[in-house]
Amino acid sequence: MRLTGVDGVVYGPSGQRLDAHRPDGARGEGLPVVLLWHGRGPDERGVLAPLARLAASAGVLVLVPDWRSDAPDGGRAHLRESVAFARERAAEWGGDPGQLVLAGWSLGAKAALGVGLAAEGLDGWHPRAVVGIAGGYTRPAPSTGRAPMDELDGAEAAGHALPVWLVHGTADEIVDVAHTRHLHAALSQRGWPVSLDAPDADHAGVVLTEYDPGLGRCVPARAERAVRAGARTAGVLARAAGVAPR
Repeated sequence: MRLTGVDGVVYGPSGQRLDAHRPDGARGEGLPVVLLWHGRGPDERGVLAPLARLAASAGVLVLVPDWRSDAPDGGRAHLRESVAFARERAAEWGGDPGQLVLAGWSLGAKAALGVGLAAEGLDGWHPRAVVGIAGGYTRPAPSTGRAPMDELDGAEAAGHALPVWLVHGTADEIVDVAHTRHLHAALSQRGWPVSLDAPDADHAGVVLTEYDPGLGRCVPARAERAVRAGARTAGVLARAAGVAPR
């Protein structure tokens, strides 16, 4: 499927920017929406562009905002502003804000799960589903200030259990896959709707990238192993949004 998109849209009062990736030719409203948060590096929405484009090709509107974990509040305002923007403006690109999936990679995964597992969500709002890619979940999330693992009992008591989709490379040397397996086990024991995909990939490969030491950042993957792993992650994003990958 051909794609179209809009780059560099300002999404909040702090002046951060966002890219929108959508299937070319989509008409009207109704596309499910994935809001995809990058990791710790500041303003790295471009790192996730290959993954976002591949997920969008399945028939999903994917919004990828910049945010800064080095901001005084750890990036909380940026993350919240991006959610507000997605809910208010996704329809401009044919998206259905009522079908909004919250996803993230690395520190972004912790931020997404922090919202998804909180009984109160984000000021009472809950996404349709949440996707955590290569995250750790035992320390405070920048989105909420609380560890996702610490949210489980409260969410369970409140009867709040939205679908959780987890992806983590088994060769990850940055964040051990054991973190995600631990969360998956805890959710499974509670009867939570949860799945885990664990491809043979490192921290970068799982999002269709590879780390370039010369640039000091991730670039689009060329190695077959990373391309395969990234395709699996894109498939998880699409399925979380209710779309069968092509």
